Amino acid sequence: MSSNRRARAIRTVAIIALAGLAAACATPKPPRPVTDRAGLTTTEQFSIHVSSQQDQIQLAPHAEGLSAAQRAALAELVERWQDAGGGPIVIQTPSHGGGETYRSATNVELELAALGVMEDRIKLVGYDSEDHPGSPIVVGFDHFTAKGPVCGRSWDNFTSTNENKPDSNFGCAVTANLAALVANPADLAQPRPVDPADAGRREVVLGKYRAGQTTSSAKDEQATGAISNAIN
Repeated sequence: MSSNRRARAIRTVAIIALAGLAAACATPKPPRPVTDRAGLTTTEQFSIHVSSQQDQIQLAPHAEGLSAAQRAALAELVERWQDAGGGPIVIQTPSHGGGETYRSATNVELELAALGVMEDRIKLVGYDSEDHPGSPIVVGFDHFTAKGPVCGRSWDNFTSTNENKPDSNFGCAVTANLAALVANPADLAQPRPVDPADAGRREVVLGKYRAGQTTSSAKDEQATGAISNAIN
């Protein structure tokens, strides 16, 4: 075989190999199967299911203000709202309610404020009432519940320790107790908002620091104690 033929054959083989590599790169890889994430520790074999539902009451608009029954219903709602952690309370007003509905919604907002609900916790929104007369004012909030696992459904052989793995129920009781004892299940769903910093106090401390003074609070003389030297 001449050198020209040998060179052409080598080029042909190289082109075929490069084409094969390009086709292999262009072919998408099959998706990896989705598997459940294993717990970081053995106590994470179980989880708490947090769900939310609306705790709502419906109030009929009154031109003269809130009735005694409506005030009592709002007071009971605020008590449940405080026990649930104090999230936002939403006042939903019908879009075609008119002036009477507007005055009633204002009275509801004032009553909530009188019951101790902060202004930033009250939200006023509208909903489409489809031009139905007498549509109610809906007042409510999100109520969270926590449901823990059910333990003791099955038991492993405690004498089988060759794999050095925890028991299938290990950590179940702790997780179930946490779900039953948590005061506000909403804390398991999302963290609470951080209160704003005290800018005035911060400026006082920084001012003392810049002046080379002690930044700690003054000593409370009533907190001073002494050991008695009396001999009994």
